[in-house]
Amino acid sequence: MNEEMTKNYREILQHVGEDPQREGLLKTPERAAKAMRYLCHGYRQTLEEIVNGALFESDNDEMVIVREIELYSLCEHHLLPFIGKAHVAYIPTGKVLGLSKVARIIDMFARRLQIQENLTRQIADAIAQVTNAAGVAVVIEAKHMCMMMRGVEKQNSVMSTSVMLGAFRESYNTRQEFLQLIRSR
Repeated sequence: MNEEMTKNYREILQHVGEDPQREGLLKTPERAAKAMRYLCHGYRQTLEEIVNGALFESDNDEMVIVREIELYSLCEHHLLPFIGKAHVAYIPTGKVLGLSKVARIIDMFARRLQIQENLTRQIADAIAQVTNAAGVAVVIEAKHMCMMMRGVEKQNSVMSTSVMLGAFRESYNTRQEFLQLIRSR
């Protein structure tokens, strides 16, 4: 465990007016440091480790979509969570990616301090890099605690971001097919 991070959490407790020596807070600095390391474990992962060779030959050249993949991240501006779901599509060109790898790629980038706009781009670029797809589309819809718990305190706001690459950017019909399919439930 990172002793310096634990020390810093103890100091934060003092700065907000708490007594880190009271019974309920005795182990909070250690737990908070451990939680932060877990919540940011994406920094200790690489795309190569995540994919781990899970690319498979395929004649499929039709859209592959994985919908409603839950994601949890921390806003880099306030260190507060944002929680949502990602929809990812790609058009294969000879290889398909193992299904769980799509979710693992999302998690790797989500488990870093982020803004949603960059997260969406990072996922799309990684899927494109790994698959060499003819096109990649990513849509993320998320609720941000920095909007809900502080500041404007808007409980029902949802942020949507999208990145369209290749065929999804170039073809209106391809983009519309993707958007219709992720909206159908």
